[in-house]
Amino acid sequence: MQTPSQHPGHEPAGRREWIGACVLSIACLIYSMDLSILFLAVPAIVVDLDPSASELLWINDIYGFMVAGFLVTMGTLGDRIGRRRVLLIGAFAFGIASALAAFSSTAQELIAARALLGIAGATIAPSTLSLIVNLFKNEAERNRAIGIWGTAFALGGLIGPLLGGFLLQYFHWGSVFLINIPIMLVLLVVAPFLLPEYKSPESAKLDLVSVVLSLATVLPVIYGFKHMAADGFQSQHLIPIAVGVAFGYLFIRRQKRLTQPLIDLKLFAIPAFTASLLVNLAGMFFVFGVFLYQNLFLQFVLGLSPLEAALWSIPSSIVFTVMSLQAYRFTNRFGPVNTVLIGLIINAAGMLSMSIAAYSESLYGVLGSTMFIAIGFVPVVLTTTGLIVGTAPPERSGSASAISETSAEFGGALGVALLGSFGTLVYRILMDGADVTGLNPAQAATVRATIGGAVETARGLGGAALQAGEGPVWLEAARQSFSTGFASCCLLASLVLLILAATARTIYARAHIDESAIGSGH
Repeated sequence: MQTPSQHPGHEPAGRREWIGACVLSIACLIYSMDLSILFLAVPAIVVDLDPSASELLWINDIYGFMVAGFLVTMGTLGDRIGRRRVLLIGAFAFGIASALAAFSSTAQELIAARALLGIAGATIAPSTLSLIVNLFKNEAERNRAIGIWGTAFALGGLIGPLLGGFLLQYFHWGSVFLINIPIMLVLLVVAPFLLPEYKSPESAKLDLVSVVLSLATVLPVIYGFKHMAADGFQSQHLIPIAVGVAFGYLFIRRQKRLTQPLIDLKLFAIPAFTASLLVNLAGMFFVFGVFLYQNLFLQFVLGLSPLEAALWSIPSSIVFTVMSLQAYRFTNRFGPVNTVLIGLIINAAGMLSMSIAAYSESLYGVLGSTMFIAIGFVPVVLTTTGLIVGTAPPERSGSASAISETSAEFGGALGVALLGSFGTLVYRILMDGADVTGLNPAQAATVRATIGGAVETARGLGGAALQAGEGPVWLEAARQSFSTGFASCCLLASLVLLILAATARTIYARAHIDESAIGSGH
């Protein structure tokens, strides 16, 4: 069997290509940092700009909403007018928006600047990933480059809060945005010399109606699930989701009629593309959902402060980062399909271990399980990302990259919302018969609703420290109920991941997936 690295014309990449990959990864690092760095600045922003509760919500959420909404448009636009061009336009806009955010004098100005940051940020992930496909024709080298690309995202999540904390200690809150500007300037200067331009030979115009329909599909669905995660399941959150699904139906109908659609639905007829997309989405679904529970578990069940919880999470973040950098070794040694299947099984085992640790309320067990999950999860996500862009035709790799990133956004939002709702249901069932002697009806209802409500009620009654094992009887019952809900979610994740591994194995086998198919669009 001939692999791509053996194909004529697939010469090894040189220094220019690897420097280009590092430049692209730095852009991804900034994009990833901006997803998390703002959280630390919120107290200073509240003091300075005095936003309302609604405005504060939008300051936090608008960046992610805009990124998710514009990914497909920007990925397809890169295919049409040039991926490097779209990246440079996005980098310029990102720098301008960062300056606007840093010097915002009102909450409304900051919201608008964050929205522009999100639109500009939506150019980065699909453009950088599709440019990596152009830079590296050798399959083994491309796997390594995608690993570097993924490492940048992991590092952004790790460095963002640490760097943000340092800047906020000594400078105005706007400094967390100003650090973006020199990085984007470097990208604007060096990218024309290091990165090749690529655009589809089919230079059709962008269908603006499809753009509007794609936004009307993605934004309401993401909005509904994010608010479901924040507020718990409420029937009114289904309204924006239903609206998004309705627009999605109209969007798909239009794509079928267009000769040059915004999304080429033929991509979904490629078995490896569709199977990898589903695996990628499921991986994000369970990891984001479970990690939300882990953060709550560390603070509400074990009684750690937010800073202590963050510090305890650093080792697992390091494992995620290291695995992102080394994942290509697994893919190149075992092949993409075996890497995905073995990774899913390891991930399932990690989820089972997390279930046992959560039920036992073990700090070391939970953190160790997180590292175990990372060992399986990271190669799966990066390898499926490579399969998604590698099995798409070259002229569609920008669109394929955008679909991959949008799928990840959906997976994360769905996981947080649906697993959060499932765990809350388990909690409320177990707390229904809890002894809440000494509480008035309102307090009892709050305690039985969520673990956060139980902890806050205990604090209000004089429990300042609330370390693990301390507090009234009903608080211990709340902690046990939450731990059981957490364990139930992990057990469910473990079972579904095993089923997914079996399903993916069947689809990949029927599609006869091997390295020689990657990049051919078959």
